[in-house]
Amino acid sequence: MEWQLKKFHELTTDELYKILKARVDVFVVEQNCPYEEVDNHDQASFHLFSEENGQIIAYSRLIPKGNIYKEASIGRVLVHKDYRGKGYAKALMEKSIDIVTNEWNEKEIKIHGQEYLRHFYGSLGFKEISEVYLEDDIPHVDMILQVT
Repeated sequence: MEWQLKKFHELTTDELYKILKARVDVFVVEQNCPYEEVDNHDQASFHLFSEENGQIIAYSRLIPKGNIYKEASIGRVLVHKDYRGKGYAKALMEKSIDIVTNEWNEKEIKIHGQEYLRHFYGSLGFKEISEVYLEDDIPHVDMILQVT
């Protein structure tokens, strides 16, 4: 799997379109959840993605500390529905964590993940730091990864 990591201004218009389409397909259409997907955090973020046959198959948004949280964050984690169940989500998260902890030298990563994925994130070392709460009518939980 080949990864690309780009700042917002480094993305081509074609790449940006594919990323936004993948995010809307998963988070708005698949989950039947109308919400403001384009949220003005993309410009400060790094975008990690892998493409196959001209479409985004895995993606995450890496957000430097001080933008959404005081900690660095990983969000908008997705794997295209045709590629699920093949280990791409784990590979994506491991690469995301590696970039944030080893290239950015951050010691904490905060996420707010969908509740049904808390065991997946827990398997990567994230610990729950909130009760389950509704965001856009979907149960979420805040989690943190502390690197020593």
